[in-house]
Amino acid sequence: MKAAWYWRRAPAPAASIICTPAYAQTKILGSVEVARQSRIIASQAAPVRTSLASFAAEGHNTESSRHKSLDRQGLVIIGVPKETYPGERRVALVPAVLPTLTKAGFEVHIQAGAGIDAGYPDSQYADKGAKIVADRAAVFAAADIVVQILCYGSNDVTGKRDVPLLHRDQMLIGFLRPFGSAEIVQEIAHAGVTAFSVELMPRTTRAQSMDALSSMGTVCGYKAVLVAADTHPRIFPMLTTAAGTVTPARVFVIGCGVAGLQAIATARRLGAVISAYDLRPAAKEQVQSLGGRFVELPIEAKEAQDARGYATAQDEDFYRRQRELLGKAVQESDVVITAAVIPGKKSPVLVTEDMVKGMAPGSVILDLASERGGNCELTEAGKTVVKHDVTIVGAINLATGVPYHASMMYARNVTAFLTHLIKDQKLNLNLEDEIVRETLLTRGGEIVNVRVREFFKLPALVKS
Repeated sequence: MKAAWYWRRAPAPAASIICTPAYAQTKILGSVEVARQSRIIASQAAPVRTSLASFAAEGHNTESSRHKSLDRQGLVIIGVPKETYPGERRVALVPAVLPTLTKAGFEVHIQAGAGIDAGYPDSQYADKGAKIVADRAAVFAAADIVVQILCYGSNDVTGKRDVPLLHRDQMLIGFLRPFGSAEIVQEIAHAGVTAFSVELMPRTTRAQSMDALSSMGTVCGYKAVLVAADTHPRIFPMLTTAAGTVTPARVFVIGCGVAGLQAIATARRLGAVISAYDLRPAAKEQVQSLGGRFVELPIEAKEAQDARGYATAQDEDFYRRQRELLGKAVQESDVVITAAVIPGKKSPVLVTEDMVKGMAPGSVILDLASERGGNCELTEAGKTVVKHDVTIVGAINLATGVPYHASMMYARNVTAFLTHLIKDQKLNLNLEDEIVRETLLTRGGEIVNVRVREFFKLPALVKS
């Protein structure tokens, strides 16, 4: 069913920094002048009219005041705070997407300096009509929609500081790690926000342009090969020189999802000899199309992938047999990149300590699954260690190492999602739409996503 949306406006911040093409330099305006300018800009733009209908049909209690249709003419404000996770250099929106958002009836407020580490200075945002806001709290206070990359949940280091800044009926969009901690997801729900987790985006043709997880997986796969090549003491391509012939490096990729396939393509471009394995038989053709050799094992997985295209967890007998058969391929490789991740599950151990012992000195293992426990038995998440003369890289958040294009791809995904929600200049949450239904994580103080509730063994929401 469809449910319309109403924005509850928070009090205007005391002061904001306004940067528009009409201003030759940054100017700090008081709250009265900010409000006046916002009304002028809103009057010049096509109005977005929004309202909230009762969600009672879905079993959620709402306040009686919210049953009233409270229309507001003006722009829907998107707030973009600076990412605070240690070492994070990406930004949620880039200047290039702002014209599309403006045309759709949005106004963007971005925290000063939010894009500088990704290569997007404040001046570029100002040139596209964004308002540059000095204070982080002011970004959250003014925003109808907060767009981040690593929200609280994914950002388990500093993300909790943002929870008090959220306000009821605000929308939150970003990576929320919905299958991580039930307590953290509950905290987000209790803040009263309507949160959309981009990790939950369906793997469908309609949602392809909004699939931020695949975009970041592409960047991670690319960066993984560069890190491995830089760490490995040998040259990747074959070279014929006056000093003789240099043989190419042998790279073995385990797990041929988006990240794994990009790793194959990148290593191939660098001149390495590629082999790859995935428990899904459908991956064979994809690997071969990229110039890799597909390693086939004489074992068959039961229901190798789910309806969304992700690999499914297997029993321990399967993984034991898989490890036995993978040993030879691992030990013959100079570089092993593991990317076998199962949503909501601990990563299976595919490379044992005995396999590592059999690798040549100087070999490299880069574990893209380290955040979920790792595919290598010796992986330490977030650390690079040397065990048995083999360097093991427990890579975390590799996408931030390519912040310019990672930010660009993410911004395009989020923009496509936001414009998908706007129909006839009205923001509607159509719960019959798979894209909306599957990504909607919290609303009205509750965790409302069915998959997440089932994962945490929470009771089903009762419809009244």
